[in-house]
Amino acid sequence: MSDTAIKPRTNVEPRTERPRLHKVILHNDDYTPREFVVTVLMAEFGLTEDQAHKVMITAHRLGCCVVAVFTRDVAETKATRATDAGRAMGFPLLFTTEPEE
Repeated sequence: MSDTAIKPRTNVEPRTERPRLHKVILHNDDYTPREFVVTVLMAEFGLTEDQAHKVMITAHRLGCCVVAVFTRDVAETKATRATDAGRAMGFPLLFTTEPEE
């Protein structure tokens, strides 16, 4: 027999990381009508009227509120579309995103 040892083969499976999640945040302002904010939350984020109302009231009382958590691309798209909906109607409605910790 030969002097070389036979090494067993090992299968290395690549591990993929989960994408980092981002929060969509609603910022309060004193000019956008509450009904409009509720409408945008329902249309863009799929919230029920009751959920949207609670998010809007929380943002009103605390200054801002996390609406939902998504992957970065989805969060940025939804925040941009919701902000643009407010701007199209002449309101300073603002949604931003930030990484979840």
